[in-house]
Amino acid sequence: MSVTRRRMQDLTVEDHTLTVPLAWANPGDGRTIDIHASVVSRAGGETLPLLVFLQGGPGHEAPRPFHSPASPSWLDEALEHYRVVLIDQRGTGRSTPIGDRDLERGTDALVEYITHLRADAIVRDCEALREHLSVERWSVLGQSFGGFTTLAYLSTDAASLDHVFITGGLSAVGRHPDDVYALTYDKMRTESARYYRRFPAHRDAMRRVADLAAHGRIVLPDGEVASVSRARSLGSLLGLNDGWQTLWALLELDPLSNAFRHDLAAAMPYGARNPLYYAFHESSYADGDATRWSAERVEPADFAADPTLLTGEHVRREWLDTVPGFQPWRDVTLALAEFEWPHLYDAAAIEASGARGAAAVYANDVFVPYEFSMQTAALLPGVTPWITSEHEHNGLRVGGVLPRLIDIAHGRSVR
Repeated sequence: MSVTRRRMQDLTVEDHTLTVPLAWANPGDGRTIDIHASVVSRAGGETLPLLVFLQGGPGHEAPRPFHSPASPSWLDEALEHYRVVLIDQRGTGRSTPIGDRDLERGTDALVEYITHLRADAIVRDCEALREHLSVERWSVLGQSFGGFTTLAYLSTDAASLDHVFITGGLSAVGRHPDDVYALTYDKMRTESARYYRRFPAHRDAMRRVADLAAHGRIVLPDGEVASVSRARSLGSLLGLNDGWQTLWALLELDPLSNAFRHDLAAAMPYGARNPLYYAFHESSYADGDATRWSAERVEPADFAADPTLLTGEHVRREWLDTVPGFQPWRDVTLALAEFEWPHLYDAAAIEASGARGAAAVYANDVFVPYEFSMQTAALLPGVTPWITSEHEHNGLRVGGVLPRLIDIAHGRSVR
């Protein structure tokens, strides 16, 4: 265990590193990992209650705090009411990160290791950190996958949570991943049509991009020959508040230009910086199932026939052959797709948790479908859903979402 403290103008940041078991179900096997978290407070707020932020992903570290106006953008809002705990989820950031060097372990050993990085283990890490900080209860803010992790928290350790705030993260409970991905295709069909209604010429622009990709003519700066499916994954931009602007600017460019190639590489989801995000992604929707390339298997016929229909967080097996950064991860990723993931959620425990708080449910969310979110919300009568079309999936980062949820949770009139 180590603790250091630093000041950044009006912010104080305490960095904590704990050593915890890799396998919480079998701590006696002796394997350990480090968990890093930053506890951020503003001058005068050193005694405020704690709010732990659970990051989206899976496979991404927590944002890094910077001085006021604080970054990330929602941090200023949170620090009015809380000291904020930014935890690097296991396998990311400074919490024993997973990367290419781990491939030296061998496929079987690395696959077994990665199976210990799920939301249920992240909850155990949070509990160890809470006890280390000597607090009986704290509140949680779960963004996207962080909301999934919050539901896992409520399944096992709800007594540790004061208020629960979830943004775009009320996951389906007890559903097969196929159900979720089938619905996200419907969402992407709607968003694709909406975008092309606004910018009709871009349908032909996207068709040209797909044709060039099909002939291997779009080569990205890292040497990737962009496939049609990789180009179509630009649709993930339509799940962000201002992502359509990035898509518009990209489709205005000559697809054979340097600018297009570089901007395309930057705009697509999934990359070699965070290999877990790709290799591990579908497991976030696995609640007692193997995923077996769920998004690929349930692709509708019209998507298969029309390359201008854009996709979102739909991972593809072929990227193991076409994306240089994923190629070394081929065997590991294929094995993870066949792994029978244990159940993550306990619906009865969630319903009996007595959780109180508020959740932002984005009506047009292309990643976490509204329909399943509302089914999960029904298990949490004390967590008030705020249903909004003002924001897309990244509404928390845009600002204004967290104060509204805090006001709702505390019964105050909405600002």
